[in-house]
Amino acid sequence: MDFDLPSEHRMMRETVREFCDEEIAPVAQDIEDDHTFPADIFDALADLDMMGVPVAEEYGGLGGDYLMYATVAQELGRVSGSVGLSYVAHTSLGAKPIEMFGTEAQKERWLRPLAEGESIGSWALTEPTSGSDASNMDTTATEDGDGYVLNGTKQFITNANVAGSILVKAVTDPDAGYGGISTFIVDPDEDDGIAVTNVWEKMGLNASPTCELQFDDCWVPADRLLGAEGEGWKQTMKTLDGGRISIAALSTGLAQGAFEAAREYATEREQFGQAISEFDAIRDKLVGMDRKIERARLLTQKAATKYDDGEDVTRLSSLAKLDASEVSREVAEDAVQVLGGYGYTEDFAPQRFYRDAKLMEIGEGTSEIQHAVLGDELGL
Repeated sequence: MDFDLPSEHRMMRETVREFCDEEIAPVAQDIEDDHTFPADIFDALADLDMMGVPVAEEYGGLGGDYLMYATVAQELGRVSGSVGLSYVAHTSLGAKPIEMFGTEAQKERWLRPLAEGESIGSWALTEPTSGSDASNMDTTATEDGDGYVLNGTKQFITNANVAGSILVKAVTDPDAGYGGISTFIVDPDEDDGIAVTNVWEKMGLNASPTCELQFDDCWVPADRLLGAEGEGWKQTMKTLDGGRISIAALSTGLAQGAFEAAREYATEREQFGQAISEFDAIRDKLVGMDRKIERARLLTQKAATKYDDGEDVTRLSSLAKLDASEVSREVAEDAVQVLGGYGYTEDFAPQRFYRDAKLMEIGEGTSEIQHAVLGDELGL
């Protein structure tokens, strides 16, 4: 299933897989039906030291690399897209930017509780009118005494209503273009002027909350500025390199879960006196699904490995995200087809993987945006 992972990565994979099979898989459909964030599952992940896998040990993390983190994300996605999505948003978007760009004081105050699993992280970039043009930002941060006042609306923000900290992108210099965007750490429990105004009912992934945030004269002290003024967009681009790998890993996991459900059904279901897996049409479909998953997995692992080596991974992370997200949707659709009528019912998992997979082609940059990114990388 994987290329030659280091032994500690294989041990981690087995630990997480056992937890997923025993603790998450039995309730995966229930938490979707309830549309409830599974706080108990994340508490258990914290007990397993999984909430800060790629964060340095000195800040409460596990000290693993991005390949290890991607392996964990893949295993979570294999049983629950919702758990996987909230996990990767917490890690690659809510925690890692603080480690990469924060001061020592910020890392101690804000990163440590995230890495230790005491709180959940969130990242607020998208706005109602920005869509794929994330730099088209109306949220502002105006200097006020020894702090800043934030005003504006953020849309489609994962984990916002359960987060202990939110990294908010806002314009500090309207005349500076990309160089006028900055990042602020907001505490939704203590800061006034921030409100969750909507939690979206979605096509899938409903145990992972997706929220609208409103900032009305939300004052934050100056020590909440992450990095320097005007560095927010550069930070965003660096963060998205890791975020795309996260979605690629999650997508690969979703595809794997859908494939396993289809293979199990096909080997047990009999028609015309034999298992349906013995019919060419079903066998060939399963072989094609497996082939696509292996391609997506290897590309994701390559991107994560290059990321760990400190290389520029914009092209590879975009390739991995584009390919794995489309594979996820294609494999999940095929899984529904293998199960026939049963695949369309909530008694079987493929319908959930199918609905969850669609977001993978949208979040962290749509497939169309990935084509644009890759074209730029190729000098086209």
